[in-house]
Amino acid sequence: MAYGLLNGKRGIISGALDEKSIAWKVALKAHEEGATFVLTNAPIAMRMGAIKELAQHCNAEIIPADATSTEDLEKLFTQSQEILGGKADFVLHSIGMSPNIRKGRAYTDLNYEWFKQSIDISALSLHRMLQTAYKQDAISEWGSVVALTYMAAQRTFPFYTDMAEAKSMLESIARSFGYHYGKYRKVRVNTVSQSPTVTTAGSGIGGFDKFYDFADKMAPLGNASADQCADYCLTLFSDLTRMVTMQNLFHDGGFVNTGVSMEVMEGR
Repeated sequence: MAYGLLNGKRGIISGALDEKSIAWKVALKAHEEGATFVLTNAPIAMRMGAIKELAQHCNAEIIPADATSTEDLEKLFTQSQEILGGKADFVLHSIGMSPNIRKGRAYTDLNYEWFKQSIDISALSLHRMLQTAYKQDAISEWGSVVALTYMAAQRTFPFYTDMAEAKSMLESIARSFGYHYGKYRKVRVNTVSQSPTVTTAGSGIGGFDKFYDFADKMAPLGNASADQCADYCLTLFSDLTRMVTMQNLFHDGGFVNTGVSMEVMEGR
């Protein structure tokens, strides 16, 4: 059921790889709620995914952009305004990658050049995106930026390795830039800390299936799905949350505040 939450709003959605992606779900739901938007992803990711199919369904154009390139991001915001006919009202940052995780390096044996790439891709890309938009004045007054994160920024999960540091920095950038962008144009910047979710990226982490089941038993409401996360992101894009900014918002069925559940204690 659509509510018309985003009627007349324009946006930029990054990170849609395939139908398992949270960004893919956000795009589908934003389209249902009346938004027009452009899709963007790194050229290499676009070759791996099916973003053209999503673009056709949502009547959206694709602007390839490497989020670690200031030049690419400048083109992204310039071209998006030309395509959409104005500034963006919302932006989704759904970008993250760790070469150390992909190549099986343990946290105690990190390749530091790869570590730098993890930080650059997964965290500094948000600052680059916000700084570029800020300088171009490319986001409308009372606009909304949402970045996806995970609670490994606050608690230790051994398998998450250097992405934990990247997510910690991502959340800090959202708070710090959220202050400056709020003063400048009333633009709000938040992060959503989602449950473990069966996405192409998430399910590629070793032992993910066991942890997914554990989190589902721990959270009183169970794990939040990608579809439910997309719903939550849309509320943050909407005018209903105009006074919410600089927040890390947990969307995890209550996992973050649960010490232990009876299901876990009893081995059910």
